Amino acid sequence: MDSRGRLNRALSHQEPDRVPLDLGGIASGITRVAHHHLMELFGYQGEDILIDRIQQLVKPDPRILDFFQIDTRYAYIPVPFHIWTKDQTGSIWTDDWGIERRFTGLYFDMVGHPLREVETLDDLKRFSWPDSHDPHLFVGLFEQVTTIRESGKACIVNIIGSCFEFAWYLRGFENFFMDLVLRPDLACGIMDIMVDFQLGQFQELLSRVGDGIDVVLCGDDLATQNGPFISPDLYRRYIKPRQKKLYDFIKTKTRARLFYHSCGAITPFLPDLIDIGVDILNPVQVKARGVDLPKLKKEWGKKIVFWGGIDTQRVLPFGTPSEVRDEVRRRVDELAPGGGYVLGAVHNIQADVPPANIVAMWEAFKEFGQY
Repeated sequence: MDSRGRLNRALSHQEPDRVPLDLGGIASGITRVAHHHLMELFGYQGEDILIDRIQQLVKPDPRILDFFQIDTRYAYIPVPFHIWTKDQTGSIWTDDWGIERRFTGLYFDMVGHPLREVETLDDLKRFSWPDSHDPHLFVGLFEQVTTIRESGKACIVNIIGSCFEFAWYLRGFENFFMDLVLRPDLACGIMDIMVDFQLGQFQELLSRVGDGIDVVLCGDDLATQNGPFISPDLYRRYIKPRQKKLYDFIKTKTRARLFYHSCGAITPFLPDLIDIGVDILNPVQVKARGVDLPKLKKEWGKKIVFWGGIDTQRVLPFGTPSEVRDEVRRRVDELAPGGGYVLGAVHNIQADVPPANIVAMWEAFKEFGQY
């Protein structure tokens, strides 16, 4: 069974020959520092290829992907050019949406929001936004997807669709959440800008490679470690219909499965996500409150695929290789029966994860990941 067949069998809630393994995307990647340490451990030389400036993610070296028997391969769009400025605290860059970010040691954190001062829907008309139909965003994408398909690997494009989370990037977290209660027309107007952009982006993407990809990435964070940061009522009133509009459109253009990324304790939203067409839940943040994996598997395991689950908050960065081994065994025991599980880290592998623990995760996967 090749990697593509293996993944798609698992996504169909059937058992393949072994659990599929993922690494390399915008929500399941590896940071520059962690990748550098892993390359040193293997004695490999190579250049870092940045795939996400904000999170400092790099394209995993093909030798590492092959050694770890990773089933997924990602097609990457170029990291766009941004405007750089300086202030007394260091470098700030402004992306093509006008969001300002400053490097804080490991990541680029938001420090400026272009819609922070807007008051009315008319104010939104003063801004010009990126062109989602810009052909330069998709140069070489078809060739990448074709190469991946010919290799027998499962293919994913490293573009993530968001209408809620990206909206509060533009407005600022506090302002946007106050708007949802006090000025919902303004909050919805901002989300509609994002929905229109995403519809255009996925129109361009899927018209080029919709028949060649296996998974489409979408996501909006809905929760913190301890619970939702938006009430289910507000979510269902304002966010869910806009997500559904985007997801319905995507599903008219491709047979690829819909992957949804949200950190945190999002269990209360699972019925809603399934209702709007989500096929895959990532990253399965096992340390978040209420994430009871045996219960989730029993209740929802026939309707949604669990993707991730190997703890990056404590076990991978601070555990021993033996603890990593136990973590992998637990995840396979809890989530793999009957298919519907793709193994990977909870979100991206961070700078504080020792390379020996990444190797321990792979060794445990070899030991326990067979059906």
